[in-house]
Amino acid sequence: MSALSLLPTRRDMVVAGAAVGAASLLPGALRAAVGDQSIRPFNIHVQTWAFADLRARIKATRWPDRETVDDRSQGVQLAKLQPLVEYWGTRYNWRKVETKLNKLPQFITSVDGLDIQFAHIRSPHEGAMPLLMTHGWPGSIIELLKVIGPLTNPTAHGGRADDAFHLVLPTMPGYGFSGKPTTTGWSPAHMASAFHELMIRLEYPQYVSQGGDWGAIISELLAVQAPKGLLGIHINMPGTVPPNVLRHLRNFDPAPVELSDSEKAAYDRLLHFYRDGFGYAAMMNQSPQTIGYALSDSPVAMAAYFYDKFAEWTDSDGRPETVFTYDEMLDAISFYWFTNTGTSSSRSYWEGAQAGGGPFDAFHIPKVPVAVTVYPAEIYRAPRSWAEKSFGNLIHWNEVDRGGHFAAWEEPQIFCAELREAFRPLRRSI
Repeated sequence: MSALSLLPTRRDMVVAGAAVGAASLLPGALRAAVGDQSIRPFNIHVQTWAFADLRARIKATRWPDRETVDDRSQGVQLAKLQPLVEYWGTRYNWRKVETKLNKLPQFITSVDGLDIQFAHIRSPHEGAMPLLMTHGWPGSIIELLKVIGPLTNPTAHGGRADDAFHLVLPTMPGYGFSGKPTTTGWSPAHMASAFHELMIRLEYPQYVSQGGDWGAIISELLAVQAPKGLLGIHINMPGTVPPNVLRHLRNFDPAPVELSDSEKAAYDRLLHFYRDGFGYAAMMNQSPQTIGYALSDSPVAMAAYFYDKFAEWTDSDGRPETVFTYDEMLDAISFYWFTNTGTSSSRSYWEGAQAGGGPFDAFHIPKVPVAVTVYPAEIYRAPRSWAEKSFGNLIHWNEVDRGGHFAAWEEPQIFCAELREAFRPLRRSI
């Protein structure tokens, strides 16, 4: 055996503990036997050597030339990224967010042969509503941390006890501490059915679902599948674009003349996205393995890739530092870095592309109650007219005045208020 083979790998950077004991997260180490539906306690501990490895990689960075423009039109600006990365390599402390995560009740269970890691936070209030909440890309449970307290214990945050939720926060397959699929087939629809199985396994025969980004798609697909016990969904970033409008978008046509003012505004935003902002998704749709080499090997590549989305998708005029602290952005980036999931998470885009359709395509949901909140800096501002054609039972619609794609992370108070209002009519069903 060569000396090189004895070195720790990126996959060994984390340790998971069942109760107090620990087992290395080597491939298969936590995988349950086939058919095992046990729910095992989970804990996070990034090994100390991983921090030295990160700092060494950052120190050895070969930086590109400065962009030749004075804006973001060529991508992430050197002057924006360098101080963030310098902070990451010298002063950032991962242990702070690790401690915060480990204060949550975390578990792992095997669904369809793959480990699904999740947090399960029960409300202290009797009669709380079970809520499945799914993150997106480049997201994780970290973007949901600010809303856990207000949603599970509203009376401690100015709310009412009868607005309380039990939260189930799964990590998508290929992301974070969930298992990495080794075969194809983990499409968004498969994830939706797996998460329904998780809710049933946790003895929640009735529940609601929420999500943005991939989480919105998973919630919508759950509503399409309409399993027994799903009471309704709430989404930010809804899929509402009609097929005839999509045909024009894919040809980069000007907005059709028959569109209303709000529909034209949505169309123009989507046209900008597909023409000028879709490159990252096109790469992951087509070649996740190719982009994965950079995301697995270079922390600066990962930081640049993620920072680009923070700048573009937040309500910050391209300056995410005004919305998130360096620590918050690096918590999110480090979550992917230490788990080496840049490649495996990118494959979710490939799986979605194989299944057909796009992230904003209209979902036909005739009966399951659907609630929508539209944030001003979302990739597109869905018009109500399109939503009413897609969702036969639209129970809540609100266009708020602040926030973007990372709604729970950016505007937790607005987000929590929206969920309480949206799901209040469904509580009598539990």
